[in-house]
Amino acid sequence: MIETSYRPRNPGHDYYGQGTYLITLVVSERLPLLGRLGDDARHPQITLSPLGEAVKQAWETIPDRQAAHGNRVAVLACVCMPDHFHGVLEVLEPMQWSLGDIMQAFKAACTSHWQRQQGRGHSFNRPISVECSGPQAPAWLREKARLHDNEGALIRAMSKRQRQEYYTLVGREQRPLFDDNYDDTVCLDQRHRQAMIAYVHDNPRRAILRRAFPQLMQRSLHVQIAGRDYGTFGNLFLLRWPGKVQVQCHRLHPVTREPYEGTADYARQHQQWVDAIVGGATVIVTPGISQGELMMKNECLKNGYPLIHIQKEPITAYWKPERLRFEACANGSLLILAPWGLDAMAGVNGVPADTDYSRFHNMNHLAAEICTFNGKATILR
Repeated sequence: MIETSYRPRNPGHDYYGQGTYLITLVVSERLPLLGRLGDDARHPQITLSPLGEAVKQAWETIPDRQAAHGNRVAVLACVCMPDHFHGVLEVLEPMQWSLGDIMQAFKAACTSHWQRQQGRGHSFNRPISVECSGPQAPAWLREKARLHDNEGALIRAMSKRQRQEYYTLVGREQRPLFDDNYDDTVCLDQRHRQAMIAYVHDNPRRAILRRAFPQLMQRSLHVQIAGRDYGTFGNLFLLRWPGKVQVQCHRLHPVTREPYEGTADYARQHQQWVDAIVGGATVIVTPGISQGELMMKNECLKNGYPLIHIQKEPITAYWKPERLRFEACANGSLLILAPWGLDAMAGVNGVPADTDYSRFHNMNHLAAEICTFNGKATILR
């Protein structure tokens, strides 16, 4: 089964209304059909193939094609990577179409370009009865072809499993250009919008760095550390440092009840952490939750101090950190850990495990475990 970049859509979000989205599409089987990536991270460049040029043009003409259906949208950025595509799209006013309808039309246009370049007719809207009514087809497909022989049952009406069986029968060249699903990230605010656009433009440079330093930006979906399962991204060798130190801070000073990061006690702790780092004996381990923890985490990222950061968000097949943490990974100074089953851990102080209160306490518990771990992580996948 081909793995895709799909993740569940944001529940409750109105995909017919206004909004801005970062879209990711993956070429089927991760084939590098859209172009060639250069080698110089200082001058990153993608040389597009004719198909990549056609995909880029199809994206840029989405506003005109959607205007014909009464939908007002704008495209804000795009990049064709060799085996995937990123774009930022803004829906300007409520539509009769959903975002999914727009993406389906875009993907169908890209598939049409690809099949024309191969000298083939566009199969996505071809009735399946044309090719799959013979005895070589599975029974369910022959039945579907028979029932829809007059009007033509379209490939797009099949389930994902049915499409996979169909393409096995008729051959790889008949598949759509992109995987069935896509990833959409919903824009939260203006700052997030700018970050989305910057991420798209920076994608070639990031890809060159990942290729140049694979051991420092290794993504693993299932790693066992101290008997627990994590998703990881970054430099796993940081786990082997013997001098790991946890940064854990209260939000309020336990005596004075003032913000802890502004107290003399925090200042003393902070100086101890920095002295240990500069002395070359420490990797900081923290989820960076309270303000004091967050300040130390960001100081590590800014100054290139070795850091193991524990996050509650899962690390999936195509997950990537934002720019600051990505740069730290490229420098070899960061490992990101995302625990599996965080919400299945024990509740804290009677509070259920699937609440932020218990999650944060449990993440600090995991940070303490990591600090005492001096073995070798086991990469399962």
